[in-house]
Amino acid sequence: MKDLLEYILKGIVKNPEEVIVLEFEEEGKKVFEISVNPEDVGQVIGKDGRTIKSIKILLSSITDENDFILKVVR
Repeated sequence: MKDLLEYILKGIVKNPEEVIVLEFEEEGKKVFEISVNPEDVGQVIGKDGRTIKSIKILLSSITDENDFILKVVR
């Protein structure tokens, strides 16, 4: 799922070479920490968080995992 998330993110940002996704567990939930160029943060989150919510819905529908968190950091 990490590879798919990286692939999706690299397709929507202006600086795909700076996309980094870290995967770890926190309080029993899988967490994907997304790091992108500061100028791409708005593109990843989207207006009112629509883009990041859509990515989460897409990942949930493709995989059996529904209990994960996407965190966007700078």
